[in-house]
Amino acid sequence: MPHKPVLYKEIIHALQPKSGGRYVDGTLGAGGHARGILEACSPDGHLLGLDVDPQALALSRETLAPYAEGGRTHLEQASYITITKQLAALKWDFVDGIVLDLGASSMQFDNAERGFSFMQDGPLDMRFGSNAFQSAEDIVNTYDERDLADLIFRYGEDRDARRIAKAIVMSRPLHSTRELVAVIEKASPRRGDRTHPATQTFQALRIAVNEELASVESVLPQAVAGLRSGGRLAVISFHSLEDRIVKEYFREQSKALVNPPYERIYEVERKAIIEIINKKPIMASDEEVQDNPRARSAKLRVIEKL
Repeated sequence: MPHKPVLYKEIIHALQPKSGGRYVDGTLGAGGHARGILEACSPDGHLLGLDVDPQALALSRETLAPYAEGGRTHLEQASYITITKQLAALKWDFVDGIVLDLGASSMQFDNAERGFSFMQDGPLDMRFGSNAFQSAEDIVNTYDERDLADLIFRYGEDRDARRIAKAIVMSRPLHSTRELVAVIEKASPRRGDRTHPATQTFQALRIAVNEELASVESVLPQAVAGLRSGGRLAVISFHSLEDRIVKEYFREQSKALVNPPYERIYEVERKAIIEIINKKPIMASDEEVQDNPRARSAKLRVIEKL
């Protein structure tokens, strides 16, 4: 049985899958969340699963094979930003629940050949799928020093961004994760027990390669529009940049926009579209973090469509 994904019980509790319901897992990975949803919505609930990563899709097909009978599973190699198009292809007007587990999966980090991890040597790739416009190697070797520093500071929130960018440019060309890590360690040595100095640069490159923040901004309105009244959307994020986008969008959609008398602040008035289920993000339990250290930074936010 595959390793249980982050916040597994919390996702199933949040979505409350029911028999006959329709659900979407926009970030299939190894199929762990999807398996739980299909189990809970047996015997005749359906699930649409999306992932840009062909390896993830192949693995999830195996995981979900026991639930494929009766056409209950619909798995596509596609980004979650195509969710509106995917629902239309199935002729699903609305769904009862959607889960998005943002960022790279443990499976991708564990495969050195994918280049996501600074702990293992591999090519500087970091692409979730083959549709990515550029690889991490392209960025590292072609961006000018200023653009590289801006990228590391914006997406990695690293105060040593300028120093790291300068060191990268002076050390080019770089082709492997080990080469890049060595440059970063020299430019920004570890101080005390702080996180590894390459952590934030690798995060920044991965976000840029896969246009992760733009994708989150694109999918949220589509997901909310695709929910039926009473349907739920559950989003897991792993760093503050993603979480901020999710939090602000949910807050904005949970407010009614009504003009005060004799004033016109809003061009379009509307009632609140969603209700926020958990005011504070749901975090992993101590037991889960002990079992899976990656869960430490996971934040789950859940909304219900009004």
